Amino acid sequence: MNCSIYLSPLNVIVSSLPVVEYAVDGLFSVKSDVFSFGVLVLEIVSGKRNRGFHHTDHQLNLLGHAWKLYKEDNALELVDESIWASCTPPEVLRSIQIGLLCVQQSPEDRPSMASAVLMLGSNNALPEPKLPGFYVERKIIEEDSSSSKQENSCTNELTFTILEAR
Repeated sequence: MNCSIYLSPLNVIVSSLPVVEYAVDGLFSVKSDVFSFGVLVLEIVSGKRNRGFHHTDHQLNLLGHAWKLYKEDNALELVDESIWASCTPPEVLRSIQIGLLCVQQSPEDRPSMASAVLMLGSNNALPEPKLPGFYVERKIIEEDSSSSKQENSCTNELTFTILEAR
């Protein structure tokens, strides 16, 4: 790819989400790094951080928003305007697709880090991504006409246990 995006160490935040398999099973693997890399790719392309992401049309997080746009064939709506100075639409679409491949819910479905890097540097056909991990939408439920309550829902369940010594 001829697309060039420069990162300084001060601007790089690895991930604003715990990796799915760590949050659910307490496991880290090489695929955990791939998930974080995918979040980072989507954050760079969109110019927005996953943590605290807000969109006026829905209550999805950045991963859910990217997935929604990708499935609707509107992925270029995700892109930050500053990207267009150095990248073409096919390069950006490829980056989004690779980002989504890296954040797939199942670690087995994610590419290896080496494969993800090779994908970025080649023009070979890419597989279709599956549903991302932590695909979250917050729903607003109206109690009456003067107030509303925000309810969070997620297909992934998370339980924290604090262990104490005897």
